[in-house]
Amino acid sequence: MRRCIGLDVHREFAQVAIWEDGVVRQAGRIELTPEGLRDFAGSLCTSDAVAIEATGNTYAIARLLERHVGRVVISNPHKTRAIAEAKVKTDKVDAAVLAGLLAADYLPLVWLPEDATSALRRQVTRRAHIVRQRTRLKNQVQSILHRNLIPRCPAADLFGHKGRAWLAAQDLPQTSSRRSGRCCASSTSTARSCASSTPSSAESRWNTPRSAGC
Repeated sequence: MRRCIGLDVHREFAQVAIWEDGVVRQAGRIELTPEGLRDFAGSLCTSDAVAIEATGNTYAIARLLERHVGRVVISNPHKTRAIAEAKVKTDKVDAAVLAGLLAADYLPLVWLPEDATSALRRQVTRRAHIVRQRTRLKNQVQSILHRNLIPRCPAADLFGHKGRAWLAAQDLPQTSSRRSGRCCASSTSTARSCASSTPSSAESRWNTPRSAGC
């Protein structure tokens, strides 16, 4: 018997709705713990299909359930207009809509990557965050120099050895000097983190060339 199951996922629980023979019924809540999900998975069979909206813990849930059902579908929440534009929004309604859309094969999907690709995605996201953080630190030092009427650094890289030596020799107010020193130290730390978080060429799944620096 074909069943389509919708999960409205939250931080600690998921509301379950089940479509079967054209009728959607509510099946209560399940705890989003490994034990709770394993108990729920035990009630499923290989002819079932499960729909989940993409959110922070969706992929972990999908990985656990996909071994027990015929299909796990990750829905794109930005394209699920029946949920996003619903006048009545409750956990039960959202779960029922997911189950119904899955049954009608009318659910906009998000690709579910394999574990290796997911790990690379997290690594790239972390590197991008570190690069943004380092850029903010550099901009803060440039702002300190600008508001204290310090001319441009003659060195090509203000944060290289020559640039930092030049910066240390500038006549800055004590608070600004301390602030620029802390920013430089933090920039060095983030540069190391950036280097350690850069995917190696052997691991990378993308062909886009990447700079060795940050």
